[in-house]
Amino acid sequence: MAGVTDRPFRELCLRYGAGMAVSEMMSSNPKLWKTSKSQHRMVHKGESGIRSVQIAGADPRLMAEAAQFSVEGGAQIIDINMGCPAKKVNKKLAGSALLQRPDLVEEILKAVVDAVDVPVTLKTRTGWDTDNKNCVQIAKMAEQCGIQAFALHGRTRTCMYKGEAEYDSIRAVKQAISIPVIANGDIDSPEKARKVLEYTGADALMIGRPAQGRPWIFNEIQHYLETGEKMPALPSEEVKAILLGHVHELHLFYGEFLGPRIARKHVGWYLKEHEQAGNFRRSFNAIENALEQLDALQSYFDNVA
Repeated sequence: MAGVTDRPFRELCLRYGAGMAVSEMMSSNPKLWKTSKSQHRMVHKGESGIRSVQIAGADPRLMAEAAQFSVEGGAQIIDINMGCPAKKVNKKLAGSALLQRPDLVEEILKAVVDAVDVPVTLKTRTGWDTDNKNCVQIAKMAEQCGIQAFALHGRTRTCMYKGEAEYDSIRAVKQAISIPVIANGDIDSPEKARKVLEYTGADALMIGRPAQGRPWIFNEIQHYLETGEKMPALPSEEVKAILLGHVHELHLFYGEFLGPRIARKHVGWYLKEHEQAGNFRRSFNAIENALEQLDALQSYFDNVA
């Protein structure tokens, strides 16, 4: 979720029921830490909730150093990314590309666990491709190396985000290890959340893309799991307040130049279900001024939505 789960978005998800919000993926390459993008991703002190920082890379020593650096910056959990399917990550043998090298996976896990005194978790996929699913092997290895929780996306790397996530692999992993297992992939409704929990036996759920433009999905799921009833849809006024507040926080966090540009994609996600929003989104994406963005959104909800 690099480029999405920045600090403003994490704070919003926590406010609306997420039990924990993991930071954007940070490269273990120290040469990249001083870039503007990385500097924004490294802001953790003073955050709400449990601070889990995700790191990615293929060099055990650099991964260990990145973990130590993150703990010094306020991380209370280190999460290792071995699930990202992006080409620019995989070509450096990071993310899900590591699933092709279980020997290197083991070296990285041991190095990171030994380097810090906070819990280390792992996020991965079912395997490199459908003919090479090795998530049970990786999960057992992770437990032996001292990993404290195992999050699994129900797709292989070559599947990217196509088709539907499968949960048989998550179920098999849950039966194979004793550490907490977190199910991930296509959990986009309260009903789906309950089905996945019941089928896999997972200890928790991880929500990614379905929370884009809908950070209150966590409250919806929690309410349904506790009561068996669906929450009523949020009133337009409440959605407006959430969206305007989110955009304002993006402006404050990134500044008057970058903030409005980053806000555009979030606004697109919030309004993707609004049939009448097409023309507005096109005009909104041309606005470069922060205050004008807020005025345009106010006007949209008052006069269009």
